[in-house]
Amino acid sequence: MTTAKAQVRMSADQRRLILDTDGVQREFAALWLRERAPDANTLDPRTGQRLIEAAELPLDLTLTGADRVGDQVELRFSDGTQTRYELDDLTNEEPANADADRLLWDASLASVPRAGFADALANDAALLGLLDQLHRFGFVLVDGVPTEEDGMQPLIDRIGPLRRTNWGGIADVKSVADAYDLTMTQRGLEPHTDNPYRDPIPGYIWLHCLSNAADSGDSTLADGFMAAERLKTSDPSAFQCLTRVWPGFRYQDETTFLESEGPLIELDSHGTPVRVRYSNRTERVPALAPDELDTFYAARQAFYRLVTSPELTVNLKLAPGQMLIMDNYRLLHGRKAFQLDGGIRHLRQGYVDRDSTTSRRRVLKRQLSTHLPESHT
Repeated sequence: MTTAKAQVRMSADQRRLILDTDGVQREFAALWLRERAPDANTLDPRTGQRLIEAAELPLDLTLTGADRVGDQVELRFSDGTQTRYELDDLTNEEPANADADRLLWDASLASVPRAGFADALANDAALLGLLDQLHRFGFVLVDGVPTEEDGMQPLIDRIGPLRRTNWGGIADVKSVADAYDLTMTQRGLEPHTDNPYRDPIPGYIWLHCLSNAADSGDSTLADGFMAAERLKTSDPSAFQCLTRVWPGFRYQDETTFLESEGPLIELDSHGTPVRVRYSNRTERVPALAPDELDTFYAARQAFYRLVTSPELTVNLKLAPGQMLIMDNYRLLHGRKAFQLDGGIRHLRQGYVDRDSTTSRRRVLKRQLSTHLPESHT
């Protein structure tokens, strides 16, 4: 939105700044403007953290002056503060929208998002490309990962840190005797998200293939956000039910007892899906009223049929040296049953949290957009 012809004025009661840009009018509350005034007495110049106690500002605070000064607006407040705001900052001030730059997909996805391990390790622009694809699609296939047990670790260190759980850091995913988890068997795994019984839930799954000579064992991927949108269109009441009812999730063994809860489809303040939970093995639905349970079970079945449908499923068989990084808030992943007669199937898995991954992408974007030297820290 251009600010070349922007006009600024105060409302009659001086409680609002009115900004008129090309016929688009926006109003900003005086108190909102004051608490985020971009001066060194209000906001720390380095971190942007607020230095004043916003809750102590007078609730009847008003504007005493508003003037356009080039590409800025100079405001004066009844508490004596005087400061300037960039007009572009005000016109671009919109609530965050998680849906703005993500791409929903189904089985018709033309090509799988890919990245090279060595490039992402050595070059910030390549690493940003990997992280951008992960953000947009919810997964990325990484080629050229060393076929060593901790081969993924150097790239995790570029983003990380590695999330440690009761299973350790980077853990094996292969068939073993007396398996303590179904991932360690040869059975197929239905589409699911990992560890909804944790708080916080791990943000990203890193699945690295060392060997995959077994018959079958293909990975299956489904976009949970696409499934949520399809459900919202085809059955709005089922969609609403899955955003309203909070099942519990639990994992326990001899040394661990983990429990959490949350809806199968979680929405942000815009009503946009920001997290899906689906774990048949660990879900524990509370003893709700029978009518509510009837509604929930029907809604859950409708969602299950979507995430398991061929129309929404992408199938991949990882080769040695390939790795999937998956958004555990969005992607449902599973695998087909496999037989070891054909050879060994050995994958390694680790988790990296969402905050560090998002921070790394945003910092790289900021650095590269201002042409700063590459940083490999």
